[in-house]
Amino acid sequence: MNFFDAVGGEPTFRKLVDEFYAGIATDPLLRPMYPEEDLGPATERLTLFLMQYWGGPNTYSAERGHPRLRMRHAPFKVGPAERDAWLLHMRRAVDSLDLPPEQHATLWDYLERAAYFMVNTMDDGPGPAGPTNGLKTA
Repeated sequence: MNFFDAVGGEPTFRKLVDEFYAGIATDPLLRPMYPEEDLGPATERLTLFLMQYWGGPNTYSAERGHPRLRMRHAPFKVGPAERDAWLLHMRRAVDSLDLPPEQHATLWDYLERAAYFMVNTMDDGPGPAGPTNGLKTA
């Protein structure tokens, strides 16, 4: 059984991402990175990406092509402050799943490494603003 199935499949990943974006919605540092009034499109992209990564359906690639995570995030300032804020919301979301310790650690390890991989500046100053400052998440 792959990780996707072992943790409960699609409902688990939908809960993870819904919990994550509930935090993003009120975060003064991260919320401005998303152009959508409704975070629904970003929620769906991240859900599909994570489901595919962990062995679920390949819908993400079928709809969006190769993930190219760094390229998709390159237009946006992702420094230590953004990384840490992202990790805070993701930690709360992962903790909400009540996974067994081994699965919790496996999921968290990947998400933490991914967050560090996305850092593209060590500058903690304000990021770019304007119509192109819309984060297209995974």
